[in-house]
Amino acid sequence: MDKIRTGLAAFGMSGQVFHAPFISTDPHFELTAVVERSKNLSRARYPQARIVRSFDELLGMDELDLVIVNTPDSTHYEYARRAIEAGKHVVVEKPFTTTVEEAEELVALAAANHLALSVYQNRRWDCDFLTVKELLAKGVLGRLVEFESTFPRYRNFIKPDTWKETGESGGGLTYNLGAHVIDQAVQLFGMPEALFADIATLRTGGKVDDYFIIHLLRPAKSPDVKVTLKASYLMCGNEPRFVLHGTEGSFVKYGLDPQEAALNQGALPTTPHWGEEDKAQWGVLHTETDGKTVREPYPSLPGNYAAFYDNIYRHIRLGEPLLTDAREVVGVIRLIEAAWESSRTRRVVLIDESR
Repeated sequence: MDKIRTGLAAFGMSGQVFHAPFISTDPHFELTAVVERSKNLSRARYPQARIVRSFDELLGMDELDLVIVNTPDSTHYEYARRAIEAGKHVVVEKPFTTTVEEAEELVALAAANHLALSVYQNRRWDCDFLTVKELLAKGVLGRLVEFESTFPRYRNFIKPDTWKETGESGGGLTYNLGAHVIDQAVQLFGMPEALFADIATLRTGGKVDDYFIIHLLRPAKSPDVKVTLKASYLMCGNEPRFVLHGTEGSFVKYGLDPQEAALNQGALPTTPHWGEEDKAQWGVLHTETDGKTVREPYPSLPGNYAAFYDNIYRHIRLGEPLLTDAREVVGVIRLIEAAWESSRTRRVVLIDESR
């Protein structure tokens, strides 16, 4: 079966770390072209890929099947729309778009053109998130009552020369990491009935939000679970990545999935033991059932970002369901918009999915 000929819209950190390594090592894909406006960074590692100097030039390549829109946030809507209109399947980096209106328009356009439209929610394949899913499926904690997801970061200065810190082309923590932790929570518990949020800029001289805490109220699948999502750039002393409390015990997990760090160091996803977490980083399961107390590390499942592109292939070539279908990710953008409204008004915001 023909390989999926793929074009990368940019070769910054996202292209170099999260996309090119997986496209180039998956036998069902061909990294056909890369947009680099003035540099030739991709040539050393991917000499077979044609370097083009503009997004227009990329879209003009009739042989492309798939375009990866991994450009600044504010361009996602326009570039995805143009790629769909050019007859390409599309993967859009998170955040999908900046508004629900834009997201819904792209979903309708892709459907009308019978094209795949996916959002790169790769952290559905984080080792810790997969492990949390397994724990909940097994019912180890009894009835879950509280779920906390925190994405700790520490950068107490404003990084120069990046659109992510100026707000001119998007950026900000709520659209960035918020798109991940909200998506994970919705995967577990469904869309909430309402939310309450506080979003702030805490770093001296900051121009974009670098802190948020969001409470999802009465989620559809588990209305009694108290869901708290949090991230900040001023967490020098890390908080747990996940905290789960149930009627029969708790699970607490520190540390981040190892895949991003490995990719940043140049490792490829074909490396033996890819995605496996060091045992010292495993979360701790603490249960008390029938008078028996257990407190021990719980093995982390291996993370596997390669599963994202494997599913893209299976959807485009074999017609299997798209696991990261943009239609369901519209809800993530709806919740981000609601979080900003809640923070501005200091009120609980009802989630109206008909809007």
